[in-house]
Amino acid sequence: MAKYELLLPKMGESVAEATIIKWVKQPGDDVEIDDTILEIATDKVDSEVPSPINGKLVEQLFKQDEVAQVGDVIAIFEIEDNIQDGKSQEEAKLEPIEEKKEEVTQEPESETNSERENIPFVPEQSLEDKEHTEQDFSTSDRFYSPLVKSIAHEESISVSELDAIEGSGSEGRVTKDDLLGYIANRGGQAPSEQLASDKKAEHVEENKPSTAQEKSVQTASSSSTPTASVSKPMSDEIIEMDRMRKLIADHMISSTQTSAHVTSFVEADVTNMVKWRDRVKGAFEKREGEKITFTPIFVEAVAKAIKDFPMINISLNGNQIIKKKDINIGMAAALPNGNLIVPVIKNADQFNLVGLTKAVNDLAKRSRVNKLQPDEVKGGTFTLTNIGGFGNIMGTPIINQPQVAILAVGAIKKKPAVLETEYGDVIAIRHMMYLSLSYDHRIVDGALGGSFVKKVADYLEAWDANREI
Repeated sequence: MAKYELLLPKMGESVAEATIIKWVKQPGDDVEIDDTILEIATDKVDSEVPSPINGKLVEQLFKQDEVAQVGDVIAIFEIEDNIQDGKSQEEAKLEPIEEKKEEVTQEPESETNSERENIPFVPEQSLEDKEHTEQDFSTSDRFYSPLVKSIAHEESISVSELDAIEGSGSEGRVTKDDLLGYIANRGGQAPSEQLASDKKAEHVEENKPSTAQEKSVQTASSSSTPTASVSKPMSDEIIEMDRMRKLIADHMISSTQTSAHVTSFVEADVTNMVKWRDRVKGAFEKREGEKITFTPIFVEAVAKAIKDFPMINISLNGNQIIKKKDINIGMAAALPNGNLIVPVIKNADQFNLVGLTKAVNDLAKRSRVNKLQPDEVKGGTFTLTNIGGFGNIMGTPIINQPQVAILAVGAIKKKPAVLETEYGDVIAIRHMMYLSLSYDHRIVDGALGGSFVKKVADYLEAWDANREI
């Protein structure tokens, strides 16, 4: 019998680690291809890890609630010597291992480093911290993410107190926002201050000094060296960045330090498109059960323009330009907690407008409730961000690495515009919007970038007002 190691798979760009929620299979269980081995959670999605092979689970290398890095060996399988797993070798990156335990721990490291080339590094908790966390929360039946545990530990919130908090996450889990909201309303003071107040209250009668003692203490305090604590204005609030926000920050900084950003702007007259949508949206929703927004229309125009200018659908690897075959358009979506996620519409050029509408609505809806699968947030070749939804007329978006361009669509506003007619130029009220394309000037010149964004505008301006859907 041969042994193989299962590595924690990649779960999308900027995702470097995951928490083990539950082991579905136990050591000694027989597994088949696509059987669920375990459930994992990241700050973006909760998902299942399927088995890429037929065999027997021999060993679990991570316990429930522990954090594993992408590329870590999470389980050992025992399989037949003659099994050829083909596709699973590529997707799960299983590799044969020797019986020596040293190689089990050393082999994945070199591969992990290469896999994480474009993923911000997030250090694991120290072993001491992990043991402390496990000891503190072992009595609870609820699942808490490492971030929630860390905040609870720092703010001296007991396990019983944490268990009493109503969670808004999946299956009633307590999220970071739930905990911070609880802390903000916890007696109107910081937990550390509250703990100190509670301790003082317990002994206030037996330790209360006399008036003379108070004066003595005050005199001594005024003449002593100032303490290290710094008083903060009551109006200020300190908010710790969660792990997802840290990853976004690292990703954005890395992009500005990697690409030579240039932004081109085009103004488009989208009057026909707006009037068409106003005419069909009621019937479309009644027929399809879906609302049609402007986003799928923008995605369709972008996909058409990429076919006209395929060199905008590329990435750069050193001195090699990689021309992408598929047109996978990511759409930046704002989450209720203020963070950002970019679900991807794979092969967007192969959808009709109805299909794009359903795909956009489905991804947007599941983004807001943290129900996206790992594969749905990776593989993008171009990104679209709709800043018009927030009333912005234009912007200079940052490129989503390793892509080379990102398009921002601004708010649609009624404005006076000059129209050319057979009777001469006239001024009319039109629906106008700005398109902003940021691109990597290392490999996309102004001619290509400018021509591409103008082509997108042309498709929107030439919208057929009588189009049937």
